[in-house]
Amino acid sequence: MPGSVMSADTQDLRTQLDQLQESLSVRQSTTHFAHTGVATLAALMFAGAAGKLFYDSLRTPLMAWGVTLLALGLLAYALRRYVVGRRVLADELTRFQTLLELRSQLRLDDPAALLPR
Repeated sequence: MPGSVMSADTQDLRTQLDQLQESLSVRQSTTHFAHTGVATLAALMFAGAAGKLFYDSLRTPLMAWGVTLLALGLLAYALRRYVVGRRVLADELTRFQTLLELRSQLRLDDPAALLPR
């Protein structure tokens, strides 16, 4: 009877391990940080274009204000994606620590446990 309890516990740990591995196989934080980088670069390019429009014009053109608003909107989007990415990364790191603890409990990283007896 105690052997069946241990195997049930081991099976539960295995199920948890499989679920964690599946959830960690797709890193959502990477996507958020990639969006942050692209939006930041685009915002910097539009801000440079707006600056050039302001600098070259005797009268401030309406297009310069539109490009400035676009650049600020992209910066706000980048900041939001960065904050969300940091939050998701913290969750992923917590789940990864849990995964490592489960691997330790199941003795998957113990070379001696893998040797035949």
